[in-house]
Amino acid sequence: MLKVQEIREIIKLVNQSDIDEFVYEHDGSKIKLKKKGYKTVQEAQSQAPVQPLPEQQIIPSEAPPVQPAPVQTQTEADSVQPATAQEADDESNLHKITSPMVGTFYQAPSPDSEPYVKVGSSVNENTVVCIVEAMKLFNEIEAEVEGEIVQILVKDGELVEYGQPLFLVKPR
Repeated sequence: MLKVQEIREIIKLVNQSDIDEFVYEHDGSKIKLKKKGYKTVQEAQSQAPVQPLPEQQIIPSEAPPVQPAPVQTQTEADSVQPATAQEADDESNLHKITSPMVGTFYQAPSPDSEPYVKVGSSVNENTVVCIVEAMKLFNEIEAEVEGEIVQILVKDGELVEYGQPLFLVKPR
């Protein structure tokens, strides 16, 4: 049986490739990945020819840019934004926690739960900081660094891209 990390890697590879469908079977287990908008040969032949828009043309209007301008409350802006040139240099020393896949960002395990982390939260390498949902799979994202969350760069429920920064962490 595949581990969650191996499945994540397969999802990432399929998303980055020209493959429209991927099937993996082993010892009675089956994983089937299909890209959105993909049709089987039988489905395509049974319909009149239609020019579908590629997903890349649809997603950018809904998805945030790769490096979105963070939306902050006044108190967060005061505590996070650099006040001096010295602090601006310190920001370059911050660790970025990035999205390992394309999906939907969630700050909490469920809508009625507290967020995994907030600005000021201490994290270590194994601390879960958020969930990215991709293809009905909820993938827990770990900090992978020890430190303090200084900025959350995306909103709850927002679409994120592969490699998009999600959090800024001040390493210890």
